[in-house]
Amino acid sequence: MATVTSTALPRRRPPAGAGTPAAGPGSDVAATRERLRERLGLPHPDPAWWAWVVAGLVGVLAGVLRFVHLGRPPVLVFDETYYVKQAYSMLLHGHERDVVSAPTPPPEGESDTYADDLFEAGTLDVFLGTPDFVVHPPLGKWMIAAGMQLDPDSTFFWRLSAAVVGTLSVALLVLVARRLLGSTLLGGVAGILLAVDGHHIVHSRTSLLDIFLSFWVLVAFALLLADRFVARERLADRVSRAVHAGTLSPYGPWLGWRPLRLLAGVSLGAACATKWSGLYVLAALGLLTVLWDMDARRTAGVRHWFLGGLLRDSWPAFLSLVPVAAAVYLASWAGWFRADDSYHRTWAAEHPDEAVSWLPQSLASLWEYHRSAYGFHTTINVVDNSHPYMANPWSWLVQGRPTSFHYQGQGDGLTGCGAEACSSAVTSLGNPVVWWGGTLALVVVAVAWLVRRDWRAGAVLVPLAACYLPWFAFQDRTIFSFYAVAFVPFLVLALTYALGLVLGPAGASPERRLWGAVGAGAVVVAAVGCLLFFYPVWTAQLITTDAWRLRMWWPSWV
Repeated sequence: MATVTSTALPRRRPPAGAGTPAAGPGSDVAATRERLRERLGLPHPDPAWWAWVVAGLVGVLAGVLRFVHLGRPPVLVFDETYYVKQAYSMLLHGHERDVVSAPTPPPEGESDTYADDLFEAGTLDVFLGTPDFVVHPPLGKWMIAAGMQLDPDSTFFWRLSAAVVGTLSVALLVLVARRLLGSTLLGGVAGILLAVDGHHIVHSRTSLLDIFLSFWVLVAFALLLADRFVARERLADRVSRAVHAGTLSPYGPWLGWRPLRLLAGVSLGAACATKWSGLYVLAALGLLTVLWDMDARRTAGVRHWFLGGLLRDSWPAFLSLVPVAAAVYLASWAGWFRADDSYHRTWAAEHPDEAVSWLPQSLASLWEYHRSAYGFHTTINVVDNSHPYMANPWSWLVQGRPTSFHYQGQGDGLTGCGAEACSSAVTSLGNPVVWWGGTLALVVVAVAWLVRRDWRAGAVLVPLAACYLPWFAFQDRTIFSFYAVAFVPFLVLALTYALGLVLGPAGASPERRLWGAVGAGAVVVAAVGCLLFFYPVWTAQLITTDAWRLRMWWPSWV
């Protein structure tokens, strides 16, 4: 199959024809198929061997940034206090258990770090015999536990799984951008921009859940993007054959078995099994894949393309995504089902009058667990009881209030930096070039979708919106800007799309292409420069306090 090799964005979506190409004199099935393929925007840009090489090289860069000194700092940082210990509890018991408390309660207003201190010192079994009420699904913690199996006493292995999926995400984004934008060069640019982003680096070096959510969302998008082109190839083939046989249905042909979409259902189920916010992505991408099919039928000249999409695409998409995602989600609770003493495991048996009667007791108990967790999520930590690093979603794109995951300074007895005052910090701060440039690029992408009707722009915006916009409904809750790591791959795609426009079309004059390359290259170089500048405060390097302050550009970043 031919490969698109231009270093600029391909043309926008081909316009729909007035009708299906006719089988005119001298025409054959192959000729009709080729006309349909051209109309449908085919051939799709299969990655050539050098695209895989670029993905590998950029992945190596990402791995170096994520794996070197991964065990630093050698303590639990931020919400690792929950997820690392819970992951180890799941290794030992199959579910999360409560942890021990200090023999003497800490002073009022101070947190109980007794279990953390024991865990960091090598006493890993800090768990009581009672179950813990946990408000996130299990899969992300099982993924953390997979790395801890190798050496649960090492901070490196606490964070190993996060570093692996963070690195894989960068390599995968190269191939996604290559397929979406039709350019290996732009695929490499997208990978580099994600590799040097601070949010993504910090989350790839700490065991929180959000990097796993980001990974599964990106995998699902990659699979549905590949399925889009495969489905269009199949549509072109079946329509052309039906035209020549005189058997074309006014609703278009069935497109048959689509394993890539089924695998996307698995990935979306994994996203939901990591954090419930994956449900928004499941709904958004499910709708997007059906709209892509409807558009393909319309472009191919199918008479009743909308009804054809409803009758022949919507319910297979639903069955490939929703039940499969639900099965994966339930499977992630296997440890909870197998244990007799997990939280609420026997609730239905103990409360038969309150349980959902038509469900088996185990599922009725799990339903009650979810109802309780939903109540926690919707009522806990309102603004009057806010966290010092809470950040309204309006400020996320411009990095108004980054989250400090870890900080040690002179008051903690930190020395050795060659100055009187030393600092070591892990701040979940996005690369300013990526985030500020990406915010401007979102305007460009939105205009391209609405005015130029470029499907690629819509493909970028839909998953980004699904990961971002729902948080605006929870502005009275304590939420953090680091949640944005879930959609940073799509923000990078938006910026890469805009840089493709700056670069200019492949047929432009050499002078135009030169200036475009200078402009786009300057953005990439600036992003790499920000990496070099901010990397110490993303990775807990020992620096002077003056050097730390130099990187805190705004008061809200402290």
